[in-house]
Amino acid sequence: MANEEKHYLPEEAIDGYVKIDRYNDDKINAISSHYKDILAQLGEDPEREGLVKTPERVAKALQYLTHGYDLKPTEVLRSAMFQEDYSQMVVVKDIEVFSMCEHHMLPFFGKAHVAYIPNGHIVGLSKIPRVVDAYARRLQVQERLTNEIRDCIQETLNPKGVAVVIECKHLCMSMRGVQKQNSVTTTSAFTGEFINNDKTRAEFLRLITASLD
Repeated sequence: MANEEKHYLPEEAIDGYVKIDRYNDDKINAISSHYKDILAQLGEDPEREGLVKTPERVAKALQYLTHGYDLKPTEVLRSAMFQEDYSQMVVVKDIEVFSMCEHHMLPFFGKAHVAYIPNGHIVGLSKIPRVVDAYARRLQVQERLTNEIRDCIQETLNPKGVAVVIECKHLCMSMRGVQKQNSVTTTSAFTGEFINNDKTRAEFLRLITASLD
């Protein structure tokens, strides 16, 4: 079938999370044709040896970099929720973030720090980075990405509070525009105890900046 998705790596579906390179032939062909025209508009020869396969490579890269649209972050969390009598803060820090700025379609990358205070349920620790990745692998702005991660965890786990801090470098700032190579953008979003209790919020901020060495 023309619209059938072809899987170029073996599909591995684990607990609602699919780790896969997934390409749709129709989309690849459509995106490739546009990039062939773009190369010509830039003054390049899209038929020269080094560029012949570039449009297809870019099309596949874009599909992979935006595969988060096909993921359901709430299902990722629900697949590993467990009842547990634990009410102290759970922190997963230094989660690698790679995303694409929706304004210029240039990458931004850095780290996310996520915490929640359980309210009868905990979640498998690997699911939190997967939720981060599911939202990051879309066209994004850092502010919205921060809020989406927070809201997904809050609405799915119903914890006593959620805290998210993201620190990223944006190539749209370092490669173009103001060209400030060393600038870092930090965004934060909180719910519950992280808003209402200054000590809880301070503890979270201390934990994500502390070194284990």
